Amino acid sequence: MPRKQLHLNAFLMSTGHHEASWRLPESHAEANSDLEHHKNLARIAERGLLDSLFLADGPVLMGDPGRRPAAKLEPTVLLTALAGVTEHIGLIATASTSYNEPYNLARRFASMDHISGGRAGWNIVTTAGADAARNFGLDDTPLHHDRYRRAAEFVEVSTKLWDSWADNAVVADKEAGIHALADRVRTIGHTGEFFRVDGPLNVQRPPQGYPLLVQAGSSEDGKDFAARYAEAVFTAQQTLEEGIAFYKDVRQRAEALGRNPDGIKILPGIVPVIGDTEAEALGLDAELDRLIVPEYAKRQLARTLKLDPSELHLDRELPEDLPDEDEIEGAKSRYTLVVELARREKLTVRQLIGRLGGGRGHRTFAGTAEQVADTIEHWYDSGAADGFNIMPAVLPSGLEIFVDRVVPILQERGLFRTEYTGATLREHYGLPRPANRLFDAVDTREGHTGIGLATAAT
Repeated sequence: MPRKQLHLNAFLMSTGHHEASWRLPESHAEANSDLEHHKNLARIAERGLLDSLFLADGPVLMGDPGRRPAAKLEPTVLLTALAGVTEHIGLIATASTSYNEPYNLARRFASMDHISGGRAGWNIVTTAGADAARNFGLDDTPLHHDRYRRAAEFVEVSTKLWDSWADNAVVADKEAGIHALADRVRTIGHTGEFFRVDGPLNVQRPPQGYPLLVQAGSSEDGKDFAARYAEAVFTAQQTLEEGIAFYKDVRQRAEALGRNPDGIKILPGIVPVIGDTEAEALGLDAELDRLIVPEYAKRQLARTLKLDPSELHLDRELPEDLPDEDEIEGAKSRYTLVVELARREKLTVRQLIGRLGGGRGHRTFAGTAEQVADTIEHWYDSGAADGFNIMPAVLPSGLEIFVDRVVPILQERGLFRTEYTGATLREHYGLPRPANRLFDAVDTREGHTGIGLATAAT
């Protein structure tokens, strides 16, 4: 019996996920705003038959621009450009529910799905941080729970808007002079706590029904949100035990809501540093860590921990008196991960900075291609993951090495595809096309078969 296939997503970040990657001689220091650089990465990822590629984003300058390349192109615009140079790979963009409106965002993702032929995905985030809030006329971040309530309604409105056109609305009958059947394009009449939206959307239903819905928060609110709406979850766990616990938790929450837990694919992040030998990989990892500027990194760590930088000393462990997670209103899960990592391994601030420099809390691993494949297989077989969010420390070289050396090993073990067999991102992830909640019941009564079970909204 063939083994179930794992899923691989390429998480792209300018010159690489290691904050010092831009300082390497071969790095293109302005890659973050270079379209040709991103085209090359997309082609490499598609050559490796990866399910998707992913761009993180936020409506604020991310981090200290003196520390590493911080500027970013808007991801839905960039991914639409990448759709033109790829044929198969999925294209996932981050977009905030805190600082967008459902109509505009639903239109952008519907457009992207049409342009790409059904390859769009939306990583749904609730943006934290006072610096982002001040870009939108607010004094501070909305409360954590309020952000998730808004996000839930935002997704409900977006899915209604995507459903506001029946799949068979457009008939394009030139003889009769009828382009679309008016009774198959409907208003949604939504009035809720945060939004009032009439609709319909001014773009017909996306090829996938809905873009793939992705979520990346691991707080209690984040896991509840994932269980209700997400179809793929990007997460960060440092240990296998933590990965197994998270995997079980999210699936149990989904099942309790009446969802099939197999409708959620959980992909922990891994930052692979790959060498011909383990010693070579460890040497590259050490060289990257050596290029970290400690004072920049210390300031960033202090922001994460809600401390003044003067409270952190490079060659001491973290202060004993840190805020409780309940006091943190932004990025709760990342705060907990960083603190637990430092406490568990008794790391000094300097050592913690090195550990975080490669993946901001995601698991880093230096070794040979065989060792990286072994790690991926072990987590997969242990029930900690349905696949992985691949986060190369250095780009493009780290992605090329993964595609050329690790992917063939996974294919030989029967764990990964040897060709694309689906046309859409949902098909890559083995997920059904959502039913249209506004039309499918009516279409069934009229003799149509409908489209399948909705997986994104309950």
